[in-house]
Amino acid sequence: MATILPEPPRVGMVSLGCPKNLVDSERILTKLRAEGYGLSADYAGADVVLVNTCGFLDSAKEESLEAIGEALAENGRVIVTGCMGEEAERIRARFPNVLAVTGAHQYEQVVDAVHAAAPHTPSPYLDLVPEAGLKLTPRHYSYLKISEGCNHRCSFCIIPSLRGDLVSRRPDAILREAEKLVAAGTRELLVISQDTSAYGVDIRKEPRMWQGREVVPHMTDLARELGRLGTPERPVWVRLHYVYPYPHVDQVIPLMAEGLVLPYLDIPFQHAAPDVLRRMRRPANEAKVCPDIAIRSSFVVGFPGETEADFQYLLEWLEEAQLDRVGAFRFEPVAGAAANALPDPVPEEVKEDRYARLMALTARISAEKLQAKVGRTVAVIIDAVDTESGGATGRSTADAPEIDGEVHLRDAGHLNEGDIVRVEIEDADDHDLFGVPIAT
Repeated sequence: MATILPEPPRVGMVSLGCPKNLVDSERILTKLRAEGYGLSADYAGADVVLVNTCGFLDSAKEESLEAIGEALAENGRVIVTGCMGEEAERIRARFPNVLAVTGAHQYEQVVDAVHAAAPHTPSPYLDLVPEAGLKLTPRHYSYLKISEGCNHRCSFCIIPSLRGDLVSRRPDAILREAEKLVAAGTRELLVISQDTSAYGVDIRKEPRMWQGREVVPHMTDLARELGRLGTPERPVWVRLHYVYPYPHVDQVIPLMAEGLVLPYLDIPFQHAAPDVLRRMRRPANEAKVCPDIAIRSSFVVGFPGETEADFQYLLEWLEEAQLDRVGAFRFEPVAGAAANALPDPVPEEVKEDRYARLMALTARISAEKLQAKVGRTVAVIIDAVDTESGGATGRSTADAPEIDGEVHLRDAGHLNEGDIVRVEIEDADDHDLFGVPIAT
């Protein structure tokens, strides 16, 4: 007699905020899928919907609240988790019908809430999950979270109150996860945390064995081992995000020269004027910008007390630094942040003017730097292929997914997602490159 398989409960997921939240969502779904739960791509097919919220800015909180409201309206059975879960009373006051509210990276509590909301009878035929876990990103690139929390106390930020102090993962656990991701098809590992440079500070004296070698919990040692996961025939890109400009960051540059780490650093400078950095409680930006390394950063304009002289200092610093990729944010008060009590708030119209001026400057710098690449050959990882038009879209080593530019290719319909190819650059605009793959 044929075995009739039970229909497992299905879970929907709405994931908001930064890549760190995305990794949290992947871990939650991986755990649930391993227990046999099904996944739903829409509200209608879900027995329960998880909303992983962002609570960094007030605007992000409002977006999270809107997402919770939409999920309740469309499905009615909603569990809330993530950074804004720390404000459970506010969420329940507005949405008393939510089934449960949990805080950031509280995976076990989320799973327990799903068990209560949509019980599932275990089945050996259904409790299967890919070895690398479930992903919300394309198969060929993966975010790899190496720690939680942060030891900084920047005046504009409430991350420590949401996620706590720095808690580093064991290096062997990180490398084991990365190895599984590479085996499952990942060609690019995007290393993330709140402060990647500080990785291992809390467990520095706890080295672990990995493939017969002792690995110290330190950014450089970890990056070196990650870079060894690829082979000459099938290289794996390792991209470092959220790297504070501490002196030891220079130690990763030789790894870039060896091809173990991409020549790319995401450094959250936030500002350049010393007085503004002091009010932000940020370390001074003394990092040397190497011309052979692509640098991306983000900056805040309109921080309380920022004068026109401070802003001009920032513009001059950017002109000299010639960063490859720049994002900017208008200062926005966040409930619980110390910066809210600072005097001399900057008027909204001044924030808008400074934001526009900064973005115009950085667009010009970007255009000039990209134009200098015309005629050169660069490595590109393919993100999407249009077989009908014969075109493809990818990224160079200087471009992280979603936040940086792209490389648009012609005569590339034969390529596949995840391929890493050599491309001759033919043209450029303010943010993107255009080229053709070189036959090998």
